[in-house]
Amino acid sequence: MSGTHIEMRGISKSFGAVTALRDVSLDLPAGSVMGLVGDNAAGKSTLMKVLAGAIQPDRGDILIDGEKVSFASPIAAREAGIEMIYQDFALVPELTVAQNIFLGRELMHRVAGVPVLDRAAMNDRARELFTALGLRVPAVTLPVLALSGGQQQAVAIARATGFDARLVIMDEPTANLGAPAIEKVRETITRLKKSGVSVIIISHRLEDIFAIGDYMMVMKQGSVVGHREVHDTESAEIVEMIVTGQDPRRAGGVPA
Repeated sequence: MSGTHIEMRGISKSFGAVTALRDVSLDLPAGSVMGLVGDNAAGKSTLMKVLAGAIQPDRGDILIDGEKVSFASPIAAREAGIEMIYQDFALVPELTVAQNIFLGRELMHRVAGVPVLDRAAMNDRARELFTALGLRVPAVTLPVLALSGGQQQAVAIARATGFDARLVIMDEPTANLGAPAIEKVRETITRLKKSGVSVIIISHRLEDIFAIGDYMMVMKQGSVVGHREVHDTESAEIVEMIVTGQDPRRAGGVPA
């Protein structure tokens, strides 16, 4: 799979009198991993929801491989290869693992000329996805409510990456997970990167980004504080930027 260059230019968004995003720009080279960090209400999730088509910006542009695009809905973003894994995973607990993966994209076949769900094909394809990703669940026929948090995360990742994703956005992917599950998520992100899929991670866990990321962008109060290459910074500098809203490598900071 060839990589995809993602850009956001001058994205602004207000909700009434509240400015959620102020002239935010992002540049994600093809096949790379970016950590998006900042305190609560920094605008991280809002920015990613704009990229995923869940929120429409007031101003600004999104470009994929240099061409402007606009997404009226998450479905439109998904058709362009952009998938977002929300912090709550957005799974349906009562449905099986395979049914969750194919929710809204069900495989069908005909019985006596009547289209019906092809459950066997979806189960087989779901197993193939988990094998390809190096992820495990007890069985794809189990309801999601029977799975652990780490296993539910695996289902969400399989769903996001199983349909030619070019960019996967993960909102706090390692929150509330134990050490083995965190390592599995890191391995999966690394595998996605090697296959040419770009990844953006919203996270408060800087150690995850330093372990597997290429780039980091710090936000505060809806604005960009600064950008860093992971190999060219350290945790103390990033924490300072998050707390103060100032980039120590340039004058000025986030406007009040």
